[in-house]
Amino acid sequence: MRQLRYAPPVGAAYGVEVLSFAALRETDTERRRTRLQRPDFHVLALITGGSGAHEADFRRHELHEGSVVWIRPGTVHRWSDVERLDGPLVLFQPGFLPDPALEAREATSPTCWRLPPEILRLAAPAADHLGHEHRAAVRCPRLASSAVLSHLLAALLLRVLPGTPAPPAPGAPVSRQFEIFHAYRNEVEQHFPHRHRVADYARALGYDVRTLTRATRAATGHGAKTFLDQRILLEAKRLLAHSALPAGACAHRLGFPDAGNFTTFFRRQTGLAPTAWAAALHQAP
Repeated sequence: MRQLRYAPPVGAAYGVEVLSFAALRETDTERRRTRLQRPDFHVLALITGGSGAHEADFRRHELHEGSVVWIRPGTVHRWSDVERLDGPLVLFQPGFLPDPALEAREATSPTCWRLPPEILRLAAPAADHLGHEHRAAVRCPRLASSAVLSHLLAALLLRVLPGTPAPPAPGAPVSRQFEIFHAYRNEVEQHFPHRHRVADYARALGYDVRTLTRATRAATGHGAKTFLDQRILLEAKRLLAHSALPAGACAHRLGFPDAGNFTTFFRRQTGLAPTAWAAALHQAP
């Protein structure tokens, strides 16, 4: 599995890059796109024509005109079939968006969804505008503006994101709730391999557990403990599926005191022991 680092072209280090599926096919002559990869940046794809397929974290997504794919940092994915796809690919770094609440929407949005035709007709020009600004910035750096690119990307995301944000929990404005959740999510992402109690995150962030729970539920519909457990579980699945590590080594990597505790956690979340889950995955067609 390739670990992909954000590496924009020379002269285009603005935190965002815009290319196309045609450019991806042209530059990726070895078809590395079809192999498992794990980027440390976001990839937003808007399908404007054709059909194909994409796989992300054990799910296959059929792609058609109007499909949107949002690959988050750390997602294990591959472009399994993009030979007939058209549309833009936007690569951007974490923290590039102007509003933390917008990036926090990644926790509640699916990896892939499909736009109705009337929304696609508005989203495609928005993506084109972002692409034109990015190309102009590359050609003529004096025209470059990270702020312009950041806000154009935010406008595109607001246009294509499905649904509406969850309503705020009583007692705090939605912006404050999302700020708290954004801080919690960042802490979880950094420390989940060795920190498994919400109380430890609350102490580190200077909040109480109830505040983290309210903010997380407002953002995701689930409590802080469920959010943390699901993040640990996802990484456990990635290790079991994409590495040669036995369950005991996975337990150690994820901060469990022993394989028995890891098995108990995994079985509680999935109904299967880690080895049984991995065997079923590898036997699937």
